Amino acid sequence: MAARTALAPLLRANPVLAATLNGVFEGPAVRASPPFAEIGEAVAGDWGTKDRAGRELRLAVILRDAAETSARVGRLAAAVEAAVPLLPRDLAGWRVASVAFLRSRIAGDGPGRWVAAVEFRVRMLATD
Repeated sequence: MAARTALAPLLRANPVLAATLNGVFEGPAVRASPPFAEIGEAVAGDWGTKDRAGRELRLAVILRDAAETSARVGRLAAAVEAAVPLLPRDLAGWRVASVAFLRSRIAGDGPGRWVAAVEFRVRMLATD
């Protein structure tokens, strides 16, 4: 999906994320050192009209960190929450109608390990 593909460069361009993350990956990172971000899978549903195809996507950005507290991963989650609504409105074959923050959560992932998931809804209509 075009919206999912556009997320990685958008996150890499964010000054807070660029200065802190060791990478933004378009799927599970194999050998990355924390902190890093992964673009989660996209779940798509129909959001079309009578005469135009449309999609409603559920997208997640997963942040992984190694630290004593969740403070840094919390700041990174806030930066993702601010960055994703800036998704370009014109994507290959699609026009983004809206981007909405849905939820975020931060959880421990073992001693000294943290994971944050930030989820969004993207609605778009086909331009072709």
